[in-house]
Amino acid sequence: MTSLVHPSIVPTEIVQSPRPAADSPEVLARFHAQLDLVDLNARQVARRLATTSVTLDDLRSFGREGLLQAARTFDESRGVPFRRWANLRIRGAMIDGVRQWGSLPRRIYRELRAIAAADRVQATYDEEDAANPAASPEAADARVSSYLAGIATAMALGSIASTQEGLDVPSPDETPEQLAMTSELIERVKGVLPLLPASERALVERHYFGDETLDQAAASLGLSKSWGSRLHARAIESLARHLRRA
Repeated sequence: MTSLVHPSIVPTEIVQSPRPAADSPEVLARFHAQLDLVDLNARQVARRLATTSVTLDDLRSFGREGLLQAARTFDESRGVPFRRWANLRIRGAMIDGVRQWGSLPRRIYRELRAIAAADRVQATYDEEDAANPAASPEAADARVSSYLAGIATAMALGSIASTQEGLDVPSPDETPEQLAMTSELIERVKGVLPLLPASERALVERHYFGDETLDQAAASLGLSKSWGSRLHARAIESLARHLRRA
């Protein structure tokens, strides 16, 4: 039978595009073994966002893509267990997916920035734990306490950063109390920023108050991506200590 489509009008990229290679059994095994993380994270993110615009099924779909990418890119030599690695990649995929949704309330974007900031710090903590395990149970407890404070501070800073996109412009989805709390937090952070070492202070100012991504801020300071992440986590811990004392 003669084709009804003339060869000259068949897009070249369709003709020439190779079929994607099938994933290895090892990748598929990792993916299926951790599928429960997708549902767990979807429910956690849904509670944080508290919106009907993005459904649980939407989040699960984003999360499955994140889990598959995590299974494909996992590097055992880092020393971080796959489940911990995958957990952050699943949530990151959900955040990226929701960010592209469009026309969401500013509160939602603030929550997304807060979660992403905390996850960046958590990822650095995971790698540091793998590279330098705690020497004793007491040291491990102290490290966990420091990590929890750092993650909480990162979430707070993430919410501040998102307000820079609209600064002091009121938003219908924010109550006067929420706006007042945000303003107070900004002033507290700015009050302790001068106490940080110069490199840490510069990174925080560029990323959270200068609308640069963390990678851009690190590059501006002549830092590699990995060192920028470590300096960011260190800066967050410094801020957490100073804010507790303020």
